[in-house]
Amino acid sequence: QVQLVESGGGLVQAGGSLRLSCAASGRTFRKYAMGWFRQAPGKAREFVATISWTVKDTYYADSMKGRFTISRDNVKNTVYLQMNSLKPEDTAVYYCAAVTVAYSVGTSEGDRYNTWGQGTQVTVSS
Repeated sequence: QVQLVESGGGLVQAGGSLRLSCAASGRTFRKYAMGWFRQAPGKAREFVATISWTVKDTYYADSMKGRFTISRDNVKNTVYLQMNSLKPEDTAVYYCAAVTVAYSVGTSEGDRYNTWGQGTQVTVSS
């Protein structure tokens, strides 16, 4: 069973950058699609970005395109979310998630992910 641990959250001013990391246990990480989601207080969970097991296939929510970049290092068993030009509305708890099906493609559908991390808080001040 893969386990996910996020890190890298914190407080940043508007316009700043943060890089989130999600470390995964297990040797089969490289076969799984990974995703980032976020949830702000009082709001529903929101898709951020996803990356397929192929590494090169990525997909973003429209509001994140051009600002966020998802990537993965299958040697380090880690997926990253580089966030630039942060806005106060990006404030949320960010979660990484895995589709623990071998050779899975990325998806924006949260229900397809069956393993989730505990989340890391990102706060963007104006």
